[in-house]
Amino acid sequence: MLLFRSEEWIDKWCKRNNLARGEMLTIGRVWELSKLWYGNRMSVEFHGRSSEQVAEVFRQVGLQSCFWLMGT
Repeated sequence: MLLFRSEEWIDKWCKRNNLARGEMLTIGRVWELSKLWYGNRMSVEFHGRSSEQVAEVFRQVGLQSCFWLMGT
């Protein structure tokens, strides 16, 4: 994960490093994803997630592009 101050900085970094621009998330969206992803990890009942459950976590925070659906 890389943090940038603006979309312009993302574009400059990608150009400088000759990389295609990937998925961009706001800090707020990363926080929402992390709460869903890690919220129950310490529970004795936690035994991982199926690909369907992973897709549902991503869907709940609005991550529905091809990038997020690749492993499901």
